[in-house]
Amino acid sequence: MHSLNEKTLTERIEQRRTAGTLPRFIAVEGPIGAGKTSLAKRLAMTFGYDLLLEQADDNPFLPRFYQDPARYALQTELFFLFQRADQLRQIQQQDLFAGPRIADFLIDKNRLFAQVTLDEDEFELYRNVDDHLTVDAPRPDLVIYLQAPPQVLRQRIGHRGNDFEQGIASDYLDKLSNAYTEFFHFYDRAPLLIVNAAEIDLVNHDRDYQQLISELLDIRSGRHYFNPRPLVR
Repeated sequence: MHSLNEKTLTERIEQRRTAGTLPRFIAVEGPIGAGKTSLAKRLAMTFGYDLLLEQADDNPFLPRFYQDPARYALQTELFFLFQRADQLRQIQQQDLFAGPRIADFLIDKNRLFAQVTLDEDEFELYRNVDDHLTVDAPRPDLVIYLQAPPQVLRQRIGHRGNDFEQGIASDYLDKLSNAYTEFFHFYDRAPLLIVNAAEIDLVNHDRDYQQLISELLDIRSGRHYFNPRPLVR
């Protein structure tokens, strides 16, 4: 049983770094409102890693999609597909061993959103485009999946105050949550840490975050679950 304090965790991180067993590419995933970008930023600071973020704000179709999903779904998904492909090409042009990275997206889940938002013909077109991009995505050394029920996601979306996100339909969020659950039920391409993020705050509460880091440092392979009992604050 490891003691949970910042000094001890820092020592454990450095021990694994020295031994060459620290994951060099970590991907944080989860549905809208799960907190993946905020966690990815904090992890990057803790480990001293480069940060690779999905640039959702750059997608001009996204606000319109939330207002009229049927009309703008295909444009929205294709924009994200090309954006991720460009980011991966940039990584490939660099020396992958020059610096470890933490990303707030997993390229393997490209089709997850598309399957939820597109009709049959649109998805077939999307799939064909995806197949022809032929981007060889680097495989993460660890994937962290933040899981929370739709009602919690809706609350967090409301609190963070992005105007265009306030139009997200409840049934869309429900379908997206179910799609994530199914996707990660079968995911086996990298070690996976499934985090029950419903009642913890990994960004603002150090105790929650330190527990997560302690769990992360014990992972070498396989599937793991992080379901801490909520602490009285």
